[in-house]
Amino acid sequence: MEIDIGKGRWARRSYGFEEISIVPGDVTVDPELVDVSLNIGEVVFSIPILGAAMDGIVDPYFAGVMGKLGGLAVLNLQGIQTRYENPKEVLEKIISAPQDKATEVMQSIYREPIKEELVYKRIKEIKERGVIAACSSIPQEAERMAKIAVEAGVDVFVVQSTVITE
Repeated sequence: MEIDIGKGRWARRSYGFEEISIVPGDVTVDPELVDVSLNIGEVVFSIPILGAAMDGIVDPYFAGVMGKLGGLAVLNLQGIQTRYENPKEVLEKIISAPQDKATEVMQSIYREPIKEELVYKRIKEIKERGVIAACSSIPQEAERMAKIAVEAGVDVFVVQSTVITE
């Protein structure tokens, strides 16, 4: 069902998790007859799950686990993984920050510049796990980061952006 959203544009209705329920049905389907794979270009994933390019979610270890399970995890090249040699310490600092200091802590953490050698290192760490390596960049840095990522052996490069309208 399409909805007119103005200026000659249309959108399809979508549903959130709280709007749907999955219940057993009367018909049983043989799991061997179901294909839930996902193709991104020529790359095929056995499960249609992407790990979001967020610092609190994707690191090289998680990317390896997700890849071994058949999905894809995308590493954020503007995140703490490429700013700090030991990102776990930084995540702990974020977690333990008092609520009234959270903004100040986050601002200080992201002032640290991105280190190209860490971009290489993190992509190599993912590749060493024997999975597809994916990373993302903001549009303003995409050209520069894509060159570095390709040199490091990335398989999938994502340009991350918020959804915008005219």
